Amino acid sequence: MQFTQKIIAVCAATFMASTAFALTPAEHDAEKTRIETEYKAAKQQCKSMKGNAKDVCEKQASGQEKVAKAELDFRADGSESNRHKLAKAKADADYDVAKEKCDDSSGNAKDVCTKDAKAAHVKALEAAKVAEARMEPNSNTASKQAHVADTRKEADEKVREAEYKAAKERCDAMSGNAKDACVADAKRKYAQ
Repeated sequence: MQFTQKIIAVCAATFMASTAFALTPAEHDAEKTRIETEYKAAKQQCKSMKGNAKDVCEKQASGQEKVAKAELDFRADGSESNRHKLAKAKADADYDVAKEKCDDSSGNAKDVCTKDAKAAHVKALEAAKVAEARMEPNSNTASKQAHVADTRKEADEKVREAEYKAAKERCDAMSGNAKDACVADAKRKYAQ
């Protein structure tokens, strides 16, 4: 009896998962219209703001629209390519907002903020590349594992480099021996 219930539950879950992505053309158009309407409303809210707060608001509205459109594409076609585009859209939107928020600072604080935003962006993009490599169909297991390992190694190097640049930027606020020690510590920590 339990086995039959499990089979029914698995079949129902499979059916729901397969129909979750299936959108009729009318549903797709309705979702697209909803996304555009939400973007216009969010953009309208930004008009009452001033200065960098307005710029940040506009970046958030734009980013949300791009992510929503990528999610819609992924729902319509759950391909690995669309999954990657969604991850990239999220990373780009987060980066644009973070970078815009850095404009509230000045001098070294702004530079550090910008480098931190860039490091987070690189990390998100590289994680998406690794996930894409893992999901690529390949009948040869050894070849796929090698490809994933190479992709992960390359991603790790890019992330370390971006994190090193951010750490090094923090050192610029120091001077003399403290700065030298900070840079040496960053080089050691990030293997640069």
